[in-house]
Amino acid sequence: MSLSGFINKAKDFLGSPDVPDIDESQLRVSEPERQAVGVPAVAHAMEHAVREMGPARTVPILLGLNQSKGFDCMSCAWADPDAAERSPFEFCENGAKAVAAEATRKKVGADFFRQHSISDLAMHDDYWLNRQGRLTTPMFKDEGSDHYVPVSWKEAFRLVADELKSLDDPDQAAFYTSGRASNEAAFLLQLLSRGFGTNNLPDCSNMCHESSGTALTDTIGIGKGSVSLRDLEDAKLVFVVGQNPGTNHPRMLSALEKVKESGGTIVAVNPLPEAGLIKYRNPQTPKGVAGKGTEISDHFLQVRLGGDMALFRGFGKVLLEAERAGEHTIGMKSVFDHAFIERYAEGFEDWTSSLDATSWADIEEATGLPEARIREIGRLLLDSDRTCVCWAMGLTQHVHSVPTIKEVVNVVLAQGNIGRPGAGLVPVRGHSNVQGDRTMGIFEKMPPAFHDALDSHFDFVSPREHGTDSVETIRRMRDGKIRFFLGLAGNFVKAAPDTLVTEAALRNTDMTVHISTKLNHSHFATGKRALILPTLGRTDLDYQRSGLQKVTVEDSMSMVHASTGKLQPPAKDLHSEPAIIAHIAAELFTDGDGNRLPGTPDIDWTACVDDYAVIREHIEAVIPGFEDFERRIQEPGGFKLPHGPQDSRTFTTPSGKAVFTDAPLEWLPVPEGRVMLQTLRSHDQFNTTIYGKDDRYRGIHGGRRVVFLNPLDAQKAGVAEGDYVDLHAEWDDDVSRVAPRFRVVEYDTTAGSAAAYYPETNVLVPLDSQARESGTPTSKSVVVRVERSEIQEPLTDVEAALHAVN
Repeated sequence: MSLSGFINKAKDFLGSPDVPDIDESQLRVSEPERQAVGVPAVAHAMEHAVREMGPARTVPILLGLNQSKGFDCMSCAWADPDAAERSPFEFCENGAKAVAAEATRKKVGADFFRQHSISDLAMHDDYWLNRQGRLTTPMFKDEGSDHYVPVSWKEAFRLVADELKSLDDPDQAAFYTSGRASNEAAFLLQLLSRGFGTNNLPDCSNMCHESSGTALTDTIGIGKGSVSLRDLEDAKLVFVVGQNPGTNHPRMLSALEKVKESGGTIVAVNPLPEAGLIKYRNPQTPKGVAGKGTEISDHFLQVRLGGDMALFRGFGKVLLEAERAGEHTIGMKSVFDHAFIERYAEGFEDWTSSLDATSWADIEEATGLPEARIREIGRLLLDSDRTCVCWAMGLTQHVHSVPTIKEVVNVVLAQGNIGRPGAGLVPVRGHSNVQGDRTMGIFEKMPPAFHDALDSHFDFVSPREHGTDSVETIRRMRDGKIRFFLGLAGNFVKAAPDTLVTEAALRNTDMTVHISTKLNHSHFATGKRALILPTLGRTDLDYQRSGLQKVTVEDSMSMVHASTGKLQPPAKDLHSEPAIIAHIAAELFTDGDGNRLPGTPDIDWTACVDDYAVIREHIEAVIPGFEDFERRIQEPGGFKLPHGPQDSRTFTTPSGKAVFTDAPLEWLPVPEGRVMLQTLRSHDQFNTTIYGKDDRYRGIHGGRRVVFLNPLDAQKAGVAEGDYVDLHAEWDDDVSRVAPRFRVVEYDTTAGSAAAYYPETNVLVPLDSQARESGTPTSKSVVVRVERSEIQEPLTDVEAALHAVN
């Protein structure tokens, strides 16, 4: 079909309010694809874009995406090329879908809420909710009511402030942040929270890369990756571990293609083969459109779920054996970089002792891979003096995630692959500004130096007692200890584990407040009172008293750059995220005459609304690395924040050195008759936002309630391809957790390892099943019993939830 054909097809959907929920009876399964992107990705992107935005808006808005004078994608946090090297089409399929979803011409106003009760809206699935349009009017739900009703902005701010003032203790409030929030909004929110007196600042990072931040802080002194985009492109050897860039970070494939073009080697490590790591068809090159595309992975290690620590322990053993045999790494005199180790690191001998103490039998059992294969891949490290290791949720969401990532760090440190061009650690962040939010202070355990700077600049005393992360916030809401919840963007109820517990916890509060662009299920798991505060999105023009505003974000590689919207907002009086937070703070922290209340931050909240440069001045005064902030964001591409290990091999650990660790080897044995389930995204979603009904790379069309099983596991469970099963999570408590009626799809995944989509399977993730040290939910290692389902008819999301309760 031609491009005009796709546009005409998409026009059929324009303005249609009759979007059905996903009908699982239409589910069909085909062979998984063996390549990603290409012309089909362009076609799907354009179909979504034109359907939501219309033909006239689609081209100009997409051409502004990820450009130096445009706006930053609200989807993933992948780094942009240097400004001079960017393509006019610097976006991927899912980025285009995210933009289309936000820039839709559909609107949700007061009339919509008059027509739909909260109970009615809660019956619809995430796909239906996302398709309704942009929120335009502040809405309030009073105690005992099943309807949201319109409320003025002034009254909304007063309601929030009055609720906060009514609390007995500041720690009865929690302020959640999604990675979509800008630096400016995040900085103001943490100041609001700490000005109120609490460090209860849960965020989406708690559910994804918290394990990375914990492990990296312990070992190299900073919880961020240590490479630039150019470093990755120049690497000789790249490991992509527990990650699916073809769906979750498609622009990363362009960087991996450059690795291959320069003669580098790529190793994919994952329980499932993923299309994007098999072959990439770059739609901006002739070979991607009409040619054969680029074979991405030279090697695929199909590791068992949770076996990555053992895999890298095996690589370490290979290196140690080669060192003792007198071999060397290319460009070096020995296998290990002893000059680096002696000057910059500690604990090396303890690590090598742990290698000797680990048997190959244990490594084989943990990984599901033969010793010979691990040795073969391990020896690739000898041929590279520029090695990068990339990872995502496949490493971070297990009980032993922190020691797993530390084992990755051990291998990287041993060869001096940090602070060296073309080498380093690459935790690939998920949401657009999740890393920037942490830099701004969205963290329940900020170091004393941050508090000292905050207090000095704003002339108040911020609380030092650690606050709550996401899971602890849920526990305290459940137990009545947190009575107020504010969510800045995101869909907390669907992002969090143990869905039914999370919903009940939110309903146990006195007030929930959500600052949102579109409807989601968190709006219907309300406290006694609830507010929805609609906000401007990344695509929207943001005019304040001083003129057109910009915000800033930080990507996965510590680059900070500006973002300026392009479209007229869906409503004239729509407030921005920084403005909403500043108005709430002004109502909370000033008296009736506008005077600052004693003990609160000394800041002109109105000035922050009028000109976001004022917020950036405050950021510059508090947070190192933001010197000359306003000028540097005018530069094309922005600027890079300091990173001691990368910039100068400076490690801010207690000893001042990088740390080798020697934790006992751990893995996840699968109990007899059970499987280990990982939750994952389909190709038609980003985080909890569902854009469509398909996962075409894995061959799933028209539905989402599928479970991918190895044929041997299906046989052991007495089921086969096409059967319907219930998934029962097994955990050491008296709670029954079940996700009913999933269609079995026999798939090439490791024996004992299964997979299914979230948020549908978040109901199976126990609240108390967390990664040690980081507290991240173990969404990649849920012990599940598979049983043939007695439910014959397809279930909606809500019907499935009711069955789970029963």
